[in-house]
Amino acid sequence: MKDKKLDLLALASIPLVMTLGNSMLIPVLPIIEKELDISSFQSSLIITVYSVVAIFLIPIAGYLSDKVGRKKVMIPSIIITGVGGAVSAIAAWLMASPYIVILIGRFLQGIGAAGAFPVVIPTVGDMYKDEKDVSVGLGIIETSNTFGKVLSPIIGALLAMVIWYLPFIFIPAFSFIAVLLVLFLVKAPKDDKAEQQTFSTFIHSLKAVFKANGRWLIATFIIGCINMFVLFGVLFHFSSLLESQYKIEGVYKGLLLAIPLLSLCIASYVTGKKIGENKVIMKWLILIGNLASVVPLLFITNEQISIFLITVLLSIAGLGIGVSLPCLDALITEGVEKDIRGTVTSLYSSMRFLGVAAGPPIIALIMKQIHMLYIILASLSALAVVITFFAIKPSKKDNKNVK
Repeated sequence: MKDKKLDLLALASIPLVMTLGNSMLIPVLPIIEKELDISSFQSSLIITVYSVVAIFLIPIAGYLSDKVGRKKVMIPSIIITGVGGAVSAIAAWLMASPYIVILIGRFLQGIGAAGAFPVVIPTVGDMYKDEKDVSVGLGIIETSNTFGKVLSPIIGALLAMVIWYLPFIFIPAFSFIAVLLVLFLVKAPKDDKAEQQTFSTFIHSLKAVFKANGRWLIATFIIGCINMFVLFGVLFHFSSLLESQYKIEGVYKGLLLAIPLLSLCIASYVTGKKIGENKVIMKWLILIGNLASVVPLLFITNEQISIFLITVLLSIAGLGIGVSLPCLDALITEGVEKDIRGTVTSLYSSMRFLGVAAGPPIIALIMKQIHMLYIILASLSALAVVITFFAIKPSKKDNKNVK
């Protein structure tokens, strides 16, 4: 694994950039609402439109990455992300009513995101022959993703203190750095077999995989979606609550938002380092992680809860999600063959983006009923526990396989 450190560093920059490009806008949304005179639902669409377009394009990007190569998909996608950020920034800077054009820029960012972060996961799987190294690599990628979430509220709040649309301006800069890193440092192995594969053969292989492994594959898709829905729903509500209930804004708000995310980040890193190739452990960690999210969410019953207690409870929930995510990544990557790995992992990424897209607008519609809101979130995490228990069943003969 030592000879792949620079490759992994470059790949880790992609989820970091994509996360910064999305999550650092969460603490800025209340400011955007005031500047553009829009509702909380309209501001939530700035997050949602990014994810919705990615949901539909990620499978196409996954197929293309299997067919033409990972880097040939990733690099143009990162460039498109930067262009989208530039469109949003210019609109916010120069236009009197920039909301629609900002959404167009976010739409372009979503197109770029579809071919960037989801392709990173199969690329890590391609780079290593040892499944232990794959698990460690995926843990680092997931940690980079969550570390981006830790930094994003702080960076977003700091930038918005200067000019409210400055976070949009930084997206092209971050994207440019990621392009250079991937272009010069990543040496993804070439798969001649995949390039020669016809579309009909590819579809046949994909059908065969789902026929043999459909139950646990679909289970991981659903759990990934639930994890991201709960995470982004919680972040969106916590961000709004900090301003409306606790009157906390700016950097202090960003620091408080970062605490649950730091918990998630640490959990992802430690889990990725420890799980190795043991799929039995992966299953139980997914179950325990989601169970750890259920309990604290049930204790958030009204807006009068102290800021210390809600931060602690959300940090525990974040820790649970942080344990679950790298296990899901490893299961999905190590459980399918290389020639269709990009497509299968992209379907998983689409479901994660679905959770990201659905979280903020749904929470915006029901967040005045805080007790109901957190009962719903806890119930979803409980559903993930049930799905994990019944649908993910590692083989008793060989813990490297799942049924």
